[in-house]
Amino acid sequence: MLKEIQQVQTSAELIYSRSQVEAALDSMAAGINVELKNSNPLVLCVLNGGIIAAGMLIPRLTMPLTIDSINASRYQNQTSGGAIEWVLKPATPLQSRTILIIDDVLDEGITLAAIKSYCLEQGAEAVYCAVLADKLLPRKKPIRADFVGLEVENRYLFGYGMDYKGYLRNAAGIYACTGEV
Repeated sequence: MLKEIQQVQTSAELIYSRSQVEAALDSMAAGINVELKNSNPLVLCVLNGGIIAAGMLIPRLTMPLTIDSINASRYQNQTSGGAIEWVLKPATPLQSRTILIIDDVLDEGITLAAIKSYCLEQGAEAVYCAVLADKLLPRKKPIRADFVGLEVENRYLFGYGMDYKGYLRNAAGIYACTGEV
């Protein structure tokens, strides 16, 4: 498996550099700070992909907030999605809270839409979504993110939380796989 990962890593195309991602995170934080400044949000990190985006975005936020996590996955370290699997739901009550969901990528939008619906079903007052990358698709998605760092082509990506078969989330840039995935 490590040979495959190394091959993917060495043949990938850099789409956004570390400095471009950092600038996008600054821009996202500025928008969130304005929109949620008086809301006492509960930030939900979507595991596992959202760990890096949330970890880099949260210190840029200036309002008082609390943090929890949620894990609803369609990929389970595969390269294509299936049925949603609820792995972890937040321990913090969502009732009457403003929720900020942070994830790595808005791909087809199925998982993020399910997470937002879950939050509303639990009585959240308002739900906002922040994604580091929003894939440009030729069809309408079931959800739109309120805060988007970068727009990306519809390619298989890794880095800054996005993975290739569970690996390469830690790549310091956003890369697109070349060849067949």
